[in-house]
Amino acid sequence: MKKLLLSLIVAISFNAVSQKSAPIISVEPEPQGVAIVKTTHAIIIGGKTIQYTAFTGYMHMKQDTGKVLSKIFFTYYQKEGEDAGKRPVTFTFNGGPGSASLWLHMGGVGPKRVLLKDDGSATAAPYTYIPNEFSWLDKTDLVFIDPVSTGYSRAVNGEKESNYHGYVEDITSVGAFVRNFLSRYDRWASPKFLAGESYGTTRAAGLSKYLQDTHRIYINGVILISAVLNFGTNNYDIGNDLPRALYIPSYTAAAWYHKKLAPALLARPIADVLKESEAWAIGEYASALIKGGWMSAKEKDAIAEKMAYWTGLSKELCLQANLRVDENRFYKALRRGDGLSVGRLDARFTGRDLDDAGEFVDFDPSFANIDGPFTATINDYLSKELKFKEEKGYNVFGNVYPWSYKNVQNKYLNVAESLRDAMAKNPNLKVYLGCG
Repeated sequence: MKKLLLSLIVAISFNAVSQKSAPIISVEPEPQGVAIVKTTHAIIIGGKTIQYTAFTGYMHMKQDTGKVLSKIFFTYYQKEGEDAGKRPVTFTFNGGPGSASLWLHMGGVGPKRVLLKDDGSATAAPYTYIPNEFSWLDKTDLVFIDPVSTGYSRAVNGEKESNYHGYVEDITSVGAFVRNFLSRYDRWASPKFLAGESYGTTRAAGLSKYLQDTHRIYINGVILISAVLNFGTNNYDIGNDLPRALYIPSYTAAAWYHKKLAPALLARPIADVLKESEAWAIGEYASALIKGGWMSAKEKDAIAEKMAYWTGLSKELCLQANLRVDENRFYKALRRGDGLSVGRLDARFTGRDLDDAGEFVDFDPSFANIDGPFTATINDYLSKELKFKEEKGYNVFGNVYPWSYKNVQNKYLNVAESLRDAMAKNPNLKVYLGCG
């Protein structure tokens, strides 16, 4: 579910001028009796200095009886000098499911970002972070949410963590957090936005309907980063050929970058190449897959030749795979002859496996590139700059499996319908879709 995250991160990873501000620290009891650490900071965005306050801590999620069932960890950034009750507020989370929000928090949206090299590759440890001049904080206040079992968020008082591990359970929990947050911080009158990445887009689309129908909270906008709304588009099940056609342009882009396409294609702009690849994938190729066994040997050979042309793979492999090369096989096969595999999150990155003959990669080199830097910096940042001290570990990825899809048994989850329903009932709801 994290297929395109790194493309977002590296696209905004440029060197920045260091900005330092000494935080003013206070700890205040909130209405629910939960200690929230407040610190004040400043950042320069677009040449203007923005003063802001960071609120870091837990939202205690309770039954009507008052029993606390879970503690959801969050970080809330509020710009000073404006009426917070009317300023936009954006609830932000990553995907997985099972991922904490550090990737968007420290990779592009929040006021700090992990320092990477200009090409997006990691520096040597120790890792550090710098002010993020590309932060959204000049336009909207920001709330980064770690769902239960991720970050510092946990179930408590004997509540089972598994009670939160599912599509419906997750939507219900995060939806309750949003409702409670609006009340605690007097944000009911604010324009409200949801921003998610990968499975976070699944959550955001589902929340758009759930918040309207359950809590009567109408959202102004939904921001979808590397969206997955219809799971039928990316599940490589036998008999489901839709993702096999939809992934071809991504294969083309990776092969173009690694110079595995024909010289005539490499000489052209990638945008032009992709346009033709997309047309072939959803046209001639998709039609061929639908024909299945009715395809003649001559037709199959012709499709395999064109598939090799657009993917950089060998014609022999395309035929051996029955014209269906799933993503895992592609990562391994594209540069097998060079003794390299390519990245899943970002296909520019390459890795070396134990052997080159296998069908699956040993690891994702693009994730290995960001795993250590982001884990180190989020822990350092929360403790040193936001002054939030916590002894338990920060779960970058929580153990949330098995993840329940009991609401969609015997079919693919499709939250595009939830988003459509929310937009139909709220014509003012806007949607932004970004992929990379």
